Amino acid sequence: MVDRALLTDVELFRGIAPEDLEKLVEAAEDRTFSRGDVLFSEGDDPAELFVVTSGRIAIANKSVDGRESVMALMERGDLFGEMPLFDGLTRSAEARALEPSTVIAIPYAPLRALYESQPELLWNVVALLAGRLRSTDEALADSVFLDVTGRTAKRLLELAGDEDEFSMPITQEELAGMVGASRERVNKAIASFVRLGWIEQADRRYRITNREQLTRRAR
Repeated sequence: MVDRALLTDVELFRGIAPEDLEKLVEAAEDRTFSRGDVLFSEGDDPAELFVVTSGRIAIANKSVDGRESVMALMERGDLFGEMPLFDGLTRSAEARALEPSTVIAIPYAPLRALYESQPELLWNVVALLAGRLRSTDEALADSVFLDVTGRTAKRLLELAGDEDEFSMPITQEELAGMVGASRERVNKAIASFVRLGWIEQADRRYRITNREQLTRRAR
């Protein structure tokens, strides 16, 4: 059953009248994916957007030689796959489940009809796209001003959130894709954090022991 309460918290749907939201819910469906399943690939013709109910979805691009750059991790409440609704183009990236995940799939058609009848709701779209642009600006700044070690520290803090102990939800290759560096260089950065006593690592389990220093290195 589609989680109505979750949809009301999604920025794109804020301010939509209950009866209009119900129309979206009726058109939507839950979909479940196993780790490694691809929701869509770059260049696919789109017809729907998604909201994560559980698990994690990676949004990634691949180079012609097969290298991957993970641009974003989508978790519960995050929306993705909306851009073609507004520009009419094909998918600009791949979406892949990093762990068993459930998403809500919402067709474009009822959303497009809603925006055409109530264009004032497009301010939600403006806010969403502005947030995407800010995230892109931040990622660009990181690539210019932070070295690999700094970017690795920042990604570890993002994955940990408010918790000091966490299990790495992605592989080392996927983490390297998020950092934008080789696996070897990212592993070297993590090893330096362990030597400095900033983190402890056991397989895919991590514990941040000096968040202050790790945060400083991420700036």
